[in-house]
Amino acid sequence: MKVQQDMPQDPTRDALLHVRDDRTAREFDLPIRSDTIRAMDLRQIRARDGDFGMMSYDPAFTNTVSCTSRITFIDGGRGVLEYRGYPIDQLAESVSFSDVCWLLLEGDLPTPQQSAEMRAELLRMAVLPERLAELPRTLDGFPRDAHPMAMLGALLFALGGWEREPGDVRDVACRRRHGFGLIGRVPVLAAMVWRHRKGLPLVAPDRSLSYAGNFLRMVLADEHGDYDVNPVLEHAMDVLFTLHADHEQNCSTSTMRVVGSSEATPYACAAAAVAALSGPLHGGANEAVLRMLAEIGSVEAIPAFMEKVRAREAKLMGFSHRVYKSYDPRAKIIGDIAKDVFAVTGRNPLLDIAV
Repeated sequence: MKVQQDMPQDPTRDALLHVRDDRTAREFDLPIRSDTIRAMDLRQIRARDGDFGMMSYDPAFTNTVSCTSRITFIDGGRGVLEYRGYPIDQLAESVSFSDVCWLLLEGDLPTPQQSAEMRAELLRMAVLPERLAELPRTLDGFPRDAHPMAMLGALLFALGGWEREPGDVRDVACRRRHGFGLIGRVPVLAAMVWRHRKGLPLVAPDRSLSYAGNFLRMVLADEHGDYDVNPVLEHAMDVLFTLHADHEQNCSTSTMRVVGSSEATPYACAAAAVAALSGPLHGGANEAVLRMLAEIGSVEAIPAFMEKVRAREAKLMGFSHRVYKSYDPRAKIIGDIAKDVFAVTGRNPLLDIAV
């Protein structure tokens, strides 16, 4: 599914698409705006009176626009990704993730005061209120080796059930409160899932840390809750959050919008989006890549594996997004940061196979 970029000055705004229906010899003029026509305008084209009318057929949403947006711009041919007009490399280099969240939500980068308020609000939301103290028990019904995305989705859905003041999602202030709540609490829920899988006690958020540093501590702290945040890893995690903050109307975003159209709670919508993200043709593709690299096993085994790919006996999985026809602008950023990370953690041998 596509997002149509809203163009203030559209040379085709007053243009028309002239259509002739050979079944009836009738002719129709369909308004064109930003290289699109409205699907509902097709309904006037009927073979006979009383017909439902013509519809477009696009089972994979490969050429369908469902909204206009000024949030994210992607040019796959040139390898361009922008948030609100800011190139992704500039944001990754000099803007914190919490400021990027403000940018996506509000339309521009925050002032110093707004930035401080945003960070404080996200950290405040990360500390679960007393009424949510029993929320982690949702994980007790899952075995430790259950898929983490299944557990994360369950926690999100449960969080909506525990929310005592869901409010009216048609109200801007209500949506803003829930938006901040999701951004602040999803790292907490993800850390819960990680520690449940490892059999470790949960770690409460620390308001003295950054958004990324807090997440690292909640995930990687020992059984006593001790963890010293490494600034290199903290910066890398912050950049990774920024690179994944938005990517137009992909499968999970589309899912969240479709579920949201029923005015379900934002937590239910996010749980549905996580379910979509878990699939091997979306976020789960990263997991499939790691399994493929482990299957190959060594650099020396790559030629034999590629022969299997050519013979269609194996599938070559890949990171990135198929919208990019030249290169993914996020890849270079991650590659540069990875060098710093491996200087701290040591180099994973699977990376040599990937390269």
